[in-house]
Amino acid sequence: MLIWIVLIIVPMLFGLYAQFRIRSAYGKNVQIPSRGNITGREAAQAVMDSAGITDVEIVQVPGELSDHYDPINKRLALSEHNYHGTSLAALGVAAHEAGHAIQHKIGYSMMTVRQTLAPATQIASGIANLALILGIVLIGSAFGGTLLTLGAVALAVIVLFQLVTLPVEFDASRRAKAHLVNLGIVERDEMKGVHETLDAAALTYVAAFVASLGSLLHILLILSGRRED
Repeated sequence: MLIWIVLIIVPMLFGLYAQFRIRSAYGKNVQIPSRGNITGREAAQAVMDSAGITDVEIVQVPGELSDHYDPINKRLALSEHNYHGTSLAALGVAAHEAGHAIQHKIGYSMMTVRQTLAPATQIASGIANLALILGIVLIGSAFGGTLLTLGAVALAVIVLFQLVTLPVEFDASRRAKAHLVNLGIVERDEMKGVHETLDAAALTYVAAFVASLGSLLHILLILSGRRED
């Protein structure tokens, strides 16, 4: 029971806390306009221009916190509030995504590894839940054990992808913070709002990794117990 709490319940609570943190930090700092009155789109463009990036398209996408960088199509996508907004949160998120574009341009090793793992991770994500649920339902049979093993392998791929994602996200935020100050987009005394937003966002990636790792260890313990029976 204690192991189940440590591996499943604690990571789940950590994930809920991380979601609360990002919603709270973003909700607070999206209300604080920057003094420079520069939009998120303009900030992302300025950061990429400073790095000599001229072939990445900046587009607006629907949703909240749906921002991302697409390295395959060289497209930087910003949600409406961050595309048009001049808030500290908008500038932080936009510069963060521009940080990914810089990583792509310079061939940042962890981003390359992450891109390499992405296709396998998509397949693993489609397999993991179904295999694990069926494996637990059929746990008394040999087929159930096979499904659990397949699910564990899929989970391991996901855990590896999420582990590699951590330095990619941390590095993009580090680049974003430095460029916002160095380019004069945000003044140093305004950076508290940027730090709060990006640090809270980073916590969600840590929580996702911890949750997946806990699930993987839990399944491995189940498989270990089956072998001992």
